[in-house]
Amino acid sequence: MQLLNRLLALFFILAPTTVSQNLLELPSDDSFLSHYDDDWEDPKPPNTVYCESWRLSVETNNAGDWHKIPHRCTDLVKEYVNGQQYATDSKVVARHAQSYAKTIALRHDGKDVWIFDVDETLISNLQHYTTDGYRSKVDNETAFEQWALLAKAPALPWSLWLYKKLQGLGFNIILLTGRKETHRNSTEQNLISAGYHSWKKLILRDLTDTGKSAKEYKSSKRAGLVAKGYRIHGSSGDQWSDLLGQPQAKRSFKIPNPMYHIP
Repeated sequence: MQLLNRLLALFFILAPTTVSQNLLELPSDDSFLSHYDDDWEDPKPPNTVYCESWRLSVETNNAGDWHKIPHRCTDLVKEYVNGQQYATDSKVVARHAQSYAKTIALRHDGKDVWIFDVDETLISNLQHYTTDGYRSKVDNETAFEQWALLAKAPALPWSLWLYKKLQGLGFNIILLTGRKETHRNSTEQNLISAGYHSWKKLILRDLTDTGKSAKEYKSSKRAGLVAKGYRIHGSSGDQWSDLLGQPQAKRSFKIPNPMYHIP
């Protein structure tokens, strides 16, 4: 019995040390990397899990300069942009923007402005993008321009709601889009038919903007507005290039868009 008691005592002394060592032991480099390689190929997580993480990386700008939706994520993106989650995400962004806007003391001198992008910010081109796998294929600029000329894109409901709330608060609205100046008439027609009206300015790319990235182009236009005395209190866009670059709005609001990236 004494021997058994001694063995039990020795076990309880050594067991915690052994367990702690096992818990603290790191995997070898090979076993660790097999779970976190660049392509997530070994092992592959379920598509839904991976694609939700991919979408988060896009919205937080961690994905950087990506070019198209991963093939295995096409169905998830399709489900998202056609589903309730996209509508709810857009609603939350709009509500946050309105809450912020209500805190601003406007001077009512015509210089308090809010900037909106157009495509996938005020209006949705989803009908067009269904033809190319929700942008899971390489972009076809010519096809988009032909679609834009039709002026058939509907309003994004929560963006239209925010637009009207901001006007009611006394903000002047400036629309800053990457569309070309040659599309001014069709863009104005589309916006009006979608329910937008009474904007202060509609700024489109002209020949002097040729070759500029979206970030460079939009930053330069904001700089021009600031030089004219405009106070840019807020900015809404579906691309980080709509929002980043100097000068920036005092607050920027990113509208979800996992379909494409414009640098």
